[in-house]
Amino acid sequence: MPSRRELANAIRALSMDAVQKAKSGHPGAPMGMADIAEVLWNDFLKHNPNNPQWADRDRFVLSNGHGSMLLYSLLHLSGYDVSMEDIKQFRQLHSKTPGHPEYGYAPGVETTTGPLGQGLSNAVGMALAEKILASQFNRDGHEIVDHYTYVFLGDGCLMEGISHESCSLAGTWGLGKLVAFYDDNGISIDGDVAGWFTDDTPKRFEAYGWHVVRSVDGHDPEAMRQAIEEARSVTDKPSLICCKTLIGYGAPNLAGSHDCHGAPLGEDEIAATRDKLGWSHPPFEIPEEIYEGWNGAEKGRAAEAAWDEKFAAYKAAYPELAAEFQRRLQNKLPENWEATVTEALQAADSKAEKIATRKASQNAIEAYAPVLPELLGGSADLTGSNLTHWSGSKVIGKTIAEGNYLHYGVREFGMSAIMNGIALHGGFIPYGGTFLMFSEYARNAVRMSALMGVQSIFVYTHDSIGLGEDGPTHQAVEQAATLRYIPRMSVWRPCDAVESLVAWRAAIERKEGPTSMLFSRQGVPPQKRTPKQIEDIRRGGYILRDTDGRPDVIIMATGSEVALAMEAAETLAGKGIKVRVVSMPCTDVFDAQDETYREAVLPSDVRARLAVEAGVTDYWRKYVGLEGKVLGIDTFGESAPAPEVYKHFGLTPENLAKIAEDMIS
Repeated sequence: MPSRRELANAIRALSMDAVQKAKSGHPGAPMGMADIAEVLWNDFLKHNPNNPQWADRDRFVLSNGHGSMLLYSLLHLSGYDVSMEDIKQFRQLHSKTPGHPEYGYAPGVETTTGPLGQGLSNAVGMALAEKILASQFNRDGHEIVDHYTYVFLGDGCLMEGISHESCSLAGTWGLGKLVAFYDDNGISIDGDVAGWFTDDTPKRFEAYGWHVVRSVDGHDPEAMRQAIEEARSVTDKPSLICCKTLIGYGAPNLAGSHDCHGAPLGEDEIAATRDKLGWSHPPFEIPEEIYEGWNGAEKGRAAEAAWDEKFAAYKAAYPELAAEFQRRLQNKLPENWEATVTEALQAADSKAEKIATRKASQNAIEAYAPVLPELLGGSADLTGSNLTHWSGSKVIGKTIAEGNYLHYGVREFGMSAIMNGIALHGGFIPYGGTFLMFSEYARNAVRMSALMGVQSIFVYTHDSIGLGEDGPTHQAVEQAATLRYIPRMSVWRPCDAVESLVAWRAAIERKEGPTSMLFSRQGVPPQKRTPKQIEDIRRGGYILRDTDGRPDVIIMATGSEVALAMEAAETLAGKGIKVRVVSMPCTDVFDAQDETYREAVLPSDVRARLAVEAGVTDYWRKYVGLEGKVLGIDTFGESAPAPEVYKHFGLTPENLAKIAEDMIS
């Protein structure tokens, strides 16, 4: 039987050889953390390489994602569908082994990491999801949800501000099944971190309410085993294990230096490393006894088989709960979903009230949440403004896990990354609110949700200059456009209660990516629609008001500006001008419609096109064409009551009508 060091050296060899072959990469962290990984994966990690999506598996997150060869080596050695050829294709086009771990590329990769601190934050979300799911489904003698979340992280993750946001919450929530391994090697790209990172990390995490295991030798397997046992014994706090390691362990001339952090070791140093480690095997060759020493597949089959027996007993005792558990883990909507949506739409259409769309959003949550226990809401300290709570909201805290609402505090970035972790874990549809302007704080986590294609729902209220007196620091001008530019992000900006219900429906039904929903602070009037028009809202853009024959001008609008467009159309119609008003609450959904539908809504032979939105104008040029015009705002806002701000920027029905009339005169 190979020794632990020999098993760990397989990680080191694969990592340095793959980086060398790719001529780029980060060998230092995989070589430094190999001993830690070997103990965790062989002695503690509950997983099944034969079924990477097993519901009760432990989650493993490599937050310092630049050390991706550590994860790929672990997956390969443990028996996942990551072949030696995949290892050889490290950092190559369309390989399973890209430069940073990418969710969906290789089995066993739980999240995309690379932007430092976000993997750690995702892990907080995963651990939180496990805790809540366990409280909702476990019964005495039937613990079907019982797994850990383990996360590796480095100095860079802890320097990033998001780590403060997320780790503070992890302590507050008492996430006892979250165990973090801090690779305390004292090195980052620029060199010895003593010049720029002198925090007392253990004290910092103790202040957050974490259990801290200090100064563990990361190259002593028995010390690591004892540290993990200690961490797992503390059930009311997350644990941080501070691992003292040597970056590039085994490289005789480069270990301990930033020179091995982000560059290949070089052929001579690799040869010297092989000699020092006693690893005599050629590149990309692993002896059979080493594979047998890892043998994750056999242990994984046994672990899942044991869980299957537990679940069978659970299903016999609680058949309805078991069915609901399976529905949620399979991300299926309940059978009464369509009926719920239909009833809500009919009620909103009949009521026809003037209402802020943020309030319409809350009404939508109120209508849908009772049949969707998987909805897990929250806000970054703006619950009363975002209106993300509903009558059935129950706040989750350290001792209260069986709830459905989270107070994230003023932590927009952390909230968004934690939501991504919740979505990745499964069993929930997370949504979280803040002002649209503060999406800027969260932007990288929002982008990551789209990159991974996970179902996070971002609720952004106070969507424009319409918030008024708070002024340009809070008035979103460019944010709607920049969110729309994120690939795979769906962005809805509804104009009234009915469109808000459809927006929420779309976000809930959309499984292949995130949704951003932009809601107004100010009240907006209801629009009258036929049943066909209500159905067409789901197509992202539709004809809200039309005229007989070919229109002279088409006015496009979203959100609160739809009301301006409708008023302007009435004025123009009084002058004998034929006007079509197109409401376009979701441009990406409209763009995805077939050409026949898009042509029917925006006929190419109508060149007089005018778009209006209280934001930057360039985004709309693709719809209005060279001969069209856009009424918007290409400066920052002003502080004043909302009606005055709209008038100041010319966003009035009168000005809109005048521009349209001038276009066709």
